[in-house]
Amino acid sequence: MRVQINSEKCQGHGRCYDLAPTLFTEDEEGYGQVIADGVVPPGDEHVAHLAVSNCPERAIDIVQEA
Repeated sequence: MRVQINSEKCQGHGRCYDLAPTLFTEDEEGYGQVIADGVVPPGDEHVAHLAVSNCPERAIDIVQEA
């Protein structure tokens, strides 16, 4: 699984990188960015779902890899 952020929806609340700093970081303006390619390491699935459920704009998606 991997995470992605829809930059058109993100408003820069920062909940993603506060809750899941191993998956997200912030850009120079405070908007969330996915770290590297967004692949969620084993054991971090819970924090990925936590970030998704806490994004006020619903700008984060989880993509299931086949």
